Amino acid sequence: MRFLRWIILLGVLGALAAWMVSAPRPLPDDALAGLTGDAARGKAVFDAGGCASCHAAEGAEGSARLVLSGGRAFASPFGTFHAPNISSDPQAGIGGWSARDLANAMMRGVSPEGAHYYPAFPYTSYTRATTQDVVDLHAYLATLPADATPNRLHDLGFPFNIRRTLGFWKWLYLDDSWIVDGDLTAQEERGRYLAEALGHCGECHTPRGPLGGLDTANWLAGAPNPSGRGTIPNITPGGLDWSAVDIAAYLETGFTPEYDSAGGHMAEVVQNFAQLTDADRQAVAAYLKRVAARP
Repeated sequence: MRFLRWIILLGVLGALAAWMVSAPRPLPDDALAGLTGDAARGKAVFDAGGCASCHAAEGAEGSARLVLSGGRAFASPFGTFHAPNISSDPQAGIGGWSARDLANAMMRGVSPEGAHYYPAFPYTSYTRATTQDVVDLHAYLATLPADATPNRLHDLGFPFNIRRTLGFWKWLYLDDSWIVDGDLTAQEERGRYLAEALGHCGECHTPRGPLGGLDTANWLAGAPNPSGRGTIPNITPGGLDWSAVDIAAYLETGFTPEYDSAGGHMAEVVQNFAQLTDADRQAVAAYLKRVAARP
């Protein structure tokens, strides 16, 4: 009987520990203290972060790309995720969010209600962003049109529909340290920030393990397309032999050195990067030349 009591006690303690480990961990209350948002700077964060590429309607062009009504479907081995409405609408969108709400979502993957977000939202990259950039982005998003399109639920089966389990996933994979480290120039550090944080290049170009975490040992070495159609290319120096000038030009025009053009989701990435400065595109190119080569 005593043995059974010990088993029950250990089970209860184990469940309590698991509950604590899996709990969402928002930013400290004072994380944004003293910061003021600038919408003009926030536009550059918006473009580098590729917000319109996921949250605008499929095929949207021009000013329609600024209507962030959500709804796009993203297939994965775990189910289909639907991008939410992040317009300034206070009910359907995020118009009622504070800057801290946005920072918690982007940097910790935690909703204003204290629930985990799925990492289809690339907070595993955005966690490296500066709080100032998030505050600036919040200021810019507030200037964009409101849209009342309701959100669609994700189409996920058991056990992936249990959000609390994402706490264990984050314990394994949510890490704000840089992938490429060492003695980088100021230009390379800027490129690293754009590629590893805001631009979240690794989310597509890096292979993933069985639980969906990035295999950082093969950073940017290419990966299967989550939709099941084709592959996403290796953009390390071991797979991409373009010069830094070629890479910067591609990020502006979408044309390769062979005069082919960007297609699929990459075409939208080019639309975003074309809005950045020449210096930023050159910084990303310089960073990619410093990434460890993978065959």
